[in-house]
Amino acid sequence: MNRQYSLFCLLNLAYLLAFAGGKNTIQLSSEFSRRSFPDGFVFGAGSSSYQYEGATEQDGRKPSIWDTFTREHPEKIADHSNGKVAEDFYHRYEVDISLLKEIGLDSYRFSISWPRILPGGKLSRGVNWEGVNFYNSLINNLLSNGIQPLVTLFHWDVPQVLEDEYKGLLSPNIVKDFYNFVDFCFKEFGDRVKHWVTINEANLMSIYGYAYGQNAPGRCSDYIGNCTQGNSATEPYIVVHHLILCHAAAVKLYRQKYQASQGGIIGITVFTAWRVPKYDDVSCRRAASRALDFLIGWIMHPITYGDYPVTMKYLVGDRLPKFTEKQAKLVIGSFDFIGINYYTASYAEDLTSYSNVNLSYTTDSRVNLTRMGFPLANQ
Repeated sequence: MNRQYSLFCLLNLAYLLAFAGGKNTIQLSSEFSRRSFPDGFVFGAGSSSYQYEGATEQDGRKPSIWDTFTREHPEKIADHSNGKVAEDFYHRYEVDISLLKEIGLDSYRFSISWPRILPGGKLSRGVNWEGVNFYNSLINNLLSNGIQPLVTLFHWDVPQVLEDEYKGLLSPNIVKDFYNFVDFCFKEFGDRVKHWVTINEANLMSIYGYAYGQNAPGRCSDYIGNCTQGNSATEPYIVVHHLILCHAAAVKLYRQKYQASQGGIIGITVFTAWRVPKYDDVSCRRAASRALDFLIGWIMHPITYGDYPVTMKYLVGDRLPKFTEKQAKLVIGSFDFIGINYYTASYAEDLTSYSNVNLSYTTDSRVNLTRMGFPLANQ
């Protein structure tokens, strides 16, 4: 199917700020308006289910790994908060939508909570129709207010039951269960949803959930962080591998079964941050390139070429999973658009020392990242 674009940009409320000279007051530039952007540019807001919905124990929803993580490790959350109430969007979505309309936004990106739709994690264990009704009402309300729904199918909230059953994203079993979950979502909501994101930031989830252990499910090697289980040298790569296969399976399903009749597009969203050579020399330029391979190329190279970047294959070795020939064909070109979540930039230089002891994704690239001349860990 021909597409007029391959990159769909969602602007989450962009403001151009001008500071009055010598004062702390902030003023919006009088020249900043929609006229500053091309015709058809989509202005929107976005959220994720666990961070926004609340009602984690209501109307049939069952726990995700984030419910468990925030309960068992409140010390890893800055203010010890959790998602039980959050923004209470589950109860207040109509008010929020009216505010979106008042602001003048064109689109709203939200994620569907897997354990709210399928409390047992698997389609075969039954559907929670109260959860389905919530998302149907949300979508209909958005459309009636002239706001396009952009739906993310997975934003890190693996059903806890699947984590308990087979360790969630660490098992290839997740691909089949995700396939059945998204099949249901396409069938139930696809007549009105025209923009689908399969997975939000698989790379970031893997890094902080399985390399550093700072996010759910809180797994890492004991020499990396305060984790009771995990392997920072292998698990981040396994998780991303399975998420890429989940993504590709979902795209193939949508294209073969739903796209022609529903007329939507489907893609993936990637966490990005730019890496700048700290000094203008060959070693720093190579370090910046490696850092980009290990962050962005980790996702983009497989879905474009069917394999991981050469640098990753060389430096990670046997710890990096391999795509079969069949999987590579499935993965190549598995997107109609790429969502770019861009955050920041850092300086890159070679690590001054590297050891084969205590291996980890966090050092496999052999790159030291700094921001404004200071180590990132100190920021």
